[in-house]
Amino acid sequence: MIRQLPVIPTILVVAAAGVMVWLGFWQLGRAEEKAELIERYSQAGTQSAEFPDAGTGEDVWFRRSSVDCTEIVSRDPVSGTAANGAKGWAMRVVCKAKSEGDDAGVMVDLGFTRDLNAFEWEGGMVEGVIAPGPRLVADPPVADLYPLAKPNPGDLPNNHLAYAGQWFFFALTALVIYFFAVRSKLKRRD
Repeated sequence: MIRQLPVIPTILVVAAAGVMVWLGFWQLGRAEEKAELIERYSQAGTQSAEFPDAGTGEDVWFRRSSVDCTEIVSRDPVSGTAANGAKGWAMRVVCKAKSEGDDAGVMVDLGFTRDLNAFEWEGGMVEGVIAPGPRLVADPPVADLYPLAKPNPGDLPNNHLAYAGQWFFFALTALVIYFFAVRSKLKRRD
């Protein structure tokens, strides 16, 4: 039976299945890396960083910081969740903040509301947590707004284990389909 297998299709299917298995193992490695990253972010809550001076990369996420909003560039309500789980609006501003050298535009979520007309704030000091975006989530909220849900590293997706399972399943499926196709073709010959 082995000598009757079509050479090129067999090589292609085995190579494709091999790549899929490799991708599955790669996703298993990524799952470990993501778990370590989430653990590092969980510990970052006790640390502080200068924002935006320290950079806007992932290395400062979930650290405490403060920003002096000297001028508001834009105001945009975005969907948000209050600390108590209620859904509504996060009042987001982009403001100029004094940083080393130049004024930089900084995104700040000031607090939670359900009433878009009740928002008045002309700037000032905001303390909070640096969240992905990057943005500063005010803690405590300002401008008589309610507290927003704090950025939680546990909310970052770590679905690499599921991806690994999918790649292994794809490889197995390709091999099973190929096996049945070859078997059917060989039965027709005989």
